[in-house]
Amino acid sequence: MSDNSGFDNNFRAIDPYVAGEQPDFPDMIKLNTNENPYPPAPGVIEASKEFEGKNLRLYPTTDATKLRRAIAKYHGIDPSMVYVGVGSDDVLSIIFQSCFNSGIPILFPEITYSFYVVWAQLYGIKYRMIPLRDDYRIEKKDYIGTENGGIVIANPNAPTSIAMPVSDVEDIIKANQNRVVVIDEAYVDFGGETALPLLEKYKNLIVVRTFSKSRSLAGLRIGYAMASPRIISAMETVKDCINSYPMNTTAIEIGAASLEDEEYFRDRIEKIIKSRDTLTKGLEDLGFKVLPSSANFVFATHPKIRASEIFAKLREKHIFVRHFNKPLIDDFLRITVGTDEQVAILLDELSKITY
Repeated sequence: MSDNSGFDNNFRAIDPYVAGEQPDFPDMIKLNTNENPYPPAPGVIEASKEFEGKNLRLYPTTDATKLRRAIAKYHGIDPSMVYVGVGSDDVLSIIFQSCFNSGIPILFPEITYSFYVVWAQLYGIKYRMIPLRDDYRIEKKDYIGTENGGIVIANPNAPTSIAMPVSDVEDIIKANQNRVVVIDEAYVDFGGETALPLLEKYKNLIVVRTFSKSRSLAGLRIGYAMASPRIISAMETVKDCINSYPMNTTAIEIGAASLEDEEYFRDRIEKIIKSRDTLTKGLEDLGFKVLPSSANFVFATHPKIRASEIFAKLREKHIFVRHFNKPLIDDFLRITVGTDEQVAILLDELSKITY
């Protein structure tokens, strides 16, 4: 028998990103992955019914032309400023590979979307994590005057849910015009200020969005970036070295249809914001401290009961929220905003835990 003692040395050792649990109980209330509690727009359902399955024998366009043009039209920009990928995770992964190659550490907050660390490690990109303020806000001056190979900021931030004023975002972009600044706006539709208008002024800005949250299409996996044609071209080049056809035909067709019904889109956003206010007040009435949210989730901690204990007790009732067993935030729960009925059930169960 051959000696395989060094076989494991062939494989990369890295701590992967851990997604939220995907339970499957008929009676569950799933508030742990920031999904939209409402179905997508009626036009999306109709487009899915009318889709011609026979066309699946053909490859999709390499740049998702129809969807790319629909996004550009929706935002009032040129299609050459749009990149489309398989969810914003795919888009951000391509950005890390395309834009952070100076050898100088990139910067992002210490508490933020944990995939940033994974990508930096996976692609051999040096990085430095910047601590948040004591109130869990991003301090803009920490990203100004500091040498860096690029900056990534989720705004609103995750998992804290706190939004940064767009004036602060612009100050960071302006101070780093020789480096790419990525503003990850996965949750911006729920109350944050978009940096999108700044694309006209700054060629170093990338704005990243997703269809998974506000457009109720988490299961379809659509994300996109908006930036200068030069940046988009660099991203396309890297994409073509990995997979020329990342977007499937179904996603292209249905994604384009989802941009047509603005009234439905805005109505559902308003419902979620109102439910968020109800959830926040209910949690505060039960003694929780809730950070100011501009997302479709809240970040809350209780002064007397450990978050891990609350998480476990809710799980027993098939109510799923997110608990991060990490330093600085291990006593917080991230709770997705559900329907009013789901919020009421959650608050009732929490009242039994915290009485």
